[in-house]
Amino acid sequence: MNFEFFLAKRIVGSKDHKSSVSAPIIKIAIAAIALGMVIMLISIATGVGLQKKIREKVSAFNGDIIITNYDTNASEESQVPISTDQAFYPNFNSIEGISHIQVTASKGGVIRTATDFEGVVVKGVGKDYNWQYFEEYLVEGRLPDYGGNLNDEVLISAYLANRLQLKLEDRINTFFLAASGEQRTRNRGFTVVGIFNSGFQEFDAQFIMADIRHIQRLNKWEAEQVGAFEVFVSDFDEITNIGNRVYDEIPSELDALTIRDKYYTIFEWLDLFDFNIVLIIGIMILIAGINMITALLVLILERTQMIGILKALGSTDWGVRKVFLYNAAYIICVGLFWGNLIGIGLLLLQKYGKLINLDPDTYYVTEAPVYLDAGYVLLLNGGTLLLCLLMLLIPSYIVTKISPVKAIRFE
Repeated sequence: MNFEFFLAKRIVGSKDHKSSVSAPIIKIAIAAIALGMVIMLISIATGVGLQKKIREKVSAFNGDIIITNYDTNASEESQVPISTDQAFYPNFNSIEGISHIQVTASKGGVIRTATDFEGVVVKGVGKDYNWQYFEEYLVEGRLPDYGGNLNDEVLISAYLANRLQLKLEDRINTFFLAASGEQRTRNRGFTVVGIFNSGFQEFDAQFIMADIRHIQRLNKWEAEQVGAFEVFVSDFDEITNIGNRVYDEIPSELDALTIRDKYYTIFEWLDLFDFNIVLIIGIMILIAGINMITALLVLILERTQMIGILKALGSTDWGVRKVFLYNAAYIICVGLFWGNLIGIGLLLLQKYGKLINLDPDTYYVTEAPVYLDAGYVLLLNGGTLLLCLLMLLIPSYIVTKISPVKAIRFE
């Protein structure tokens, strides 16, 4: 094996080889592998990155699983209160894979300024609210603090701030329909302490975050009554299974809905990325394999005399084939090296430089997100090398058909 590997290196590195007919073909094969690796890395990093980023934004505004009363319909004005005196709250210990649970309540309202007005959904949250995602989206000010006494601090989106010409510390008047059975409206004054921009305009144009106790008072609820529980899972890939288990665990008068079901069209669109990524990888590996087959056949043709000499000296057919397969593996590795260098370099440039922007109305993000993970990079490189070598086993079989006598006399 060492001799065959050494001989393969001599074939690739020899001056004769570098000036031979096969040299440009080998360069094309290396370029094809490098380009294919660049495209595969970009497709996976941006595809998975977009999936994760959009999923995180949907989770930030809804949780992963929403527990509501069965009598509640889609309207924010129709929330039927749920008591916080539940076996699963504040810790859902009966099911593995749940990382956090929090209470919320929502109510539709209208923000009115001196020159304009805008319909919004005021989402009430409490001291148990997970602000992890909003810390990332915060562009001005600070996050509100609802851990102490009732206060009027609110977090609004940059979209609403621009439309209503609001800035930090501005007071906003928000009008709500009164509790069920009353026809008059109620007014609440809030102070803007933070402005966020998630890039998900569907949510940014709709939600402002306020103290849940305001919603409870507006709806004439008790302190232990809330509109919904939001559950977060540790592994999003298990959301369907965990959602089914949550549904089985909660009381019969409550319903559990995953965000995959609530926002079905968004996640169906995201699932298409998996098919596109697999298709791109398949096409790129096929192109790289075809180029390597061409290069291998040219190498075999060019080294026909060498094959004859090796066979005459007693080398087996498989031994000679391994010489060319080692040669091909070396060429593939060179292509993979340059492909990784260029591909990862471009991805890092996008990740930290944010050079490519996207339309948030179409993609729900403002720039192309990048997800880099050593695991999939290594798997992609190993898979490409293995599949290309497997594709070369058949054309390398031509070595067994070469006669030593004819090969030595071959010109």
